Amino acid sequence: TLDLTCKKAPCFMKFSEMEQIANIRAEINQKKLETEILQLEKETADIAHPFYLSKKCQIFQDMNRHLEAVLKEKRTLRQRLMKPRCQENLPIEAPFHKYVVELLTEAVTFIEKLESHLQTIRSSPQIPSVMENMDTALTKTEVLVTELEELTEQILKWRELQK
Repeated sequence: TLDLTCKKAPCFMKFSEMEQIANIRAEINQKKLETEILQLEKETADIAHPFYLSKKCQIFQDMNRHLEAVLKEKRTLRQRLMKPRCQENLPIEAPFHKYVVELLTEAVTFIEKLESHLQTIRSSPQIPSVMENMDTALTKTEVLVTELEELTEQILKWRELQK
């Protein structure tokens, strides 16, 4: 009867409640981890499942066979690609002849501009050396200008002496 009448100390009651809360939180975390694992298994099931893997393997084998066939026909493919296609005539209806002529003139101007642009691009790696040459030429001209100024002063002085 004494055990029944005695109340548990409040600090121990609080401790047991905290222990229960910690146990419940640990159980919740454990269940969350289990659900995450199940979710990952569900998401990756189509990747790792043997049925899908066998399909992918079959696709890769078909692609490999195709590439092997292409490599075997490499010579004929090269010959077909090297054969000019511009010798074929395309029938153009009469109302469109004017547009074809305009298109050809535009194509010619495009090719001319393309050549100049390509020439500019080809010369762009030489720009630093050209700039250096221009800098040296500029310094040389500055030196020549100062020498010319000195000479003009001497000439003017000589004229004054001659007068």
